[in-house]
Amino acid sequence: MPTTPSRPHTARPLPTTIWLPAPDQPDSAPAPGSVLPVWAIDKIRTEYAHRPDGAPAPLLKIHIRDTAPGMDVRTPCTTYPDASGGTTSGTPVLLAELHPDTIPAPDDAFSAVGSEMHGAMEDGWPGFFHRAHRLLAADGLLLLATRQRRDAGILTDRLGSLVACARTAGFRYLQHIVIAHAHPVGDWLVPAPPTDASPGVTHSDLVVLTAIHHA
Repeated sequence: MPTTPSRPHTARPLPTTIWLPAPDQPDSAPAPGSVLPVWAIDKIRTEYAHRPDGAPAPLLKIHIRDTAPGMDVRTPCTTYPDASGGTTSGTPVLLAELHPDTIPAPDDAFSAVGSEMHGAMEDGWPGFFHRAHRLLAADGLLLLATRQRRDAGILTDRLGSLVACARTAGFRYLQHIVIAHAHPVGDWLVPAPPTDASPGVTHSDLVVLTAIHHA
């Protein structure tokens, strides 16, 4: 029997999805200071907090404005009920809105400089991801929402560094969702960027991560 040469292993790209508001959605852009518009949060509640085989999981949204020591005390948290009006139970789905100003600049380290703590007690982004990992059960979901910003006039994207930091804490990267800041008019998309977004930014990014726990 002839043999077929084996192909070298190639990594499959992670799926990317684009979300658009409905044509009749009046508020297609997020409120000032927020990352996601209301319609996107409603879609998250439907897509990720709903459990077809049981009670829906609660959706907890935290708005991270800084990563200085004691950040948990200063981070507002909103609990959303089930989108269908039912009761929620079990491990929450955690949605973290990261304002672009809180993301380190390209030349900044993601580790807590000078901190002798490790894991959940660490400062900065490493500590946040470790604490989120401890909160979530196996296969629990952490969703990160952020967008690009301009540093020295150049658009920068720090998603790669954030995902790497999350992986170190025990998360697996599942999906990347592009949330367009635009509204459909006929066959066209009319940009509707946030008022506090950097010039040229017309979308936000939503990254879906799942917690891995080893026995």
